[in-house]
Amino acid sequence: MSALFAHLATYGPDDWSRAVETLAAEGHPVDRNATRIWFAFFPLELHELVASAPDRDAAARKLGLMGSWRLADQIDTSHRFFYAHRYWPQVKGAIEAAAAPFPQDLTALARNVADVAARRSRLDREFLLGFALAGLMTLRQAGPEAFAAAPGKVALSDKARAMSALQVLKRRARDDWQGLLGFTRGLKKRWTVTFDENDPDAKFTVLEGQELASGAQSDPRDYRSRDLRCTPGEGPIPVECRAASCGTCWVGVLGGAEKLSPVVDRDERRRMRVFGYPSTDEERPLIRLACQARASGAVSIVIPPWNGMLGAYLSRRS
Repeated sequence: MSALFAHLATYGPDDWSRAVETLAAEGHPVDRNATRIWFAFFPLELHELVASAPDRDAAARKLGLMGSWRLADQIDTSHRFFYAHRYWPQVKGAIEAAAAPFPQDLTALARNVADVAARRSRLDREFLLGFALAGLMTLRQAGPEAFAAAPGKVALSDKARAMSALQVLKRRARDDWQGLLGFTRGLKKRWTVTFDENDPDAKFTVLEGQELASGAQSDPRDYRSRDLRCTPGEGPIPVECRAASCGTCWVGVLGGAEKLSPVVDRDERRRMRVFGYPSTDEERPLIRLACQARASGAVSIVIPPWNGMLGAYLSRRS
C-alpha cells in the first residue's frame, strides 16, 4: 500500500472536496449526507497541520483540540454511521489490493475501489462510492502501516446490520406520532433526536422549537465515562456555553436537516467560520451547532469525536 499512500499524498484538499461532492451526488441516498459529514469531521487540513508540526501535542493544544481527531486511532470505527460501514472489510480489502498504475483523477480511483468492493459484496456500486473515498482518506491520514494493522471489523449489532437502506431512509424521515389531537399540542410536541442510528437506546427528546443541546439535557445517563468532553447532566452532546461561543457542540445531520431552524448569520454561521468547521450559505446545512439548531420534527444526528479552533489556520491558508 505504500505506492497508493504516496499517490494519495499528491492530492490536495481541493481535490478531495471536489471528489466528495461528485461521489456523494452519484452515491445512494442513504449515504449522501454521511459522506459529506464524514469528510467534515476528518478534514485533511487538520491532519496536515498537526502532522507537520515539530511538536504535535503542542500544536493540538494551540488549536484547542479535544477528543479523538486522529484517524489512526479509529480506522475501523470512524465511519460507523455510514450505511456502507457493514461492507468495510470488502472496501478495506479493495484498497489494500489496489495496484499501480493508479488513475490520476481521485474520483476515478475511488470508483475503481468501489467497483472491486461491490463485486466482492455482490452489491450495486452506488452504495460504496462515498465510502470508498472515505477509506482512501483513512489510508491517507493513518498511513499504510496502521491501516494494514487494523482488523477491518464491522462495529454493528446483528440487528443493525439486518436493516436495508430503504428501512434506514424511512426511519430517518419518520416523525413521532403526537396522538389523535397532535395538531393542538403546539409547543408541547415532542420529537425524537437519534444520535447513533446503530444503537436503539441512543435517543433523547426535544420540545417543539427547542435547541438540540437543551433537549439533550433530558437524557440523564452518564456520558462522561465514554467521552471526557461531556459534562455531567448535559447529555450526550458536548457543550460548554449554549451561546455559539465555544464550538464544542457541533454535530452532523444525517436526516431531518429541513426540520431544524435556519442558520442565523450573525450567530451560528459567523461562529462556525471562526471555529473553522465547514460553513456554507445553505439555510439548513448538514453541519450545525446544537445550541442554535431548533427542532420542529424528529432528526438523526452524528456527534463528531473532536472539537477545536481551526479558523485562524484556515483563514491564513486561504
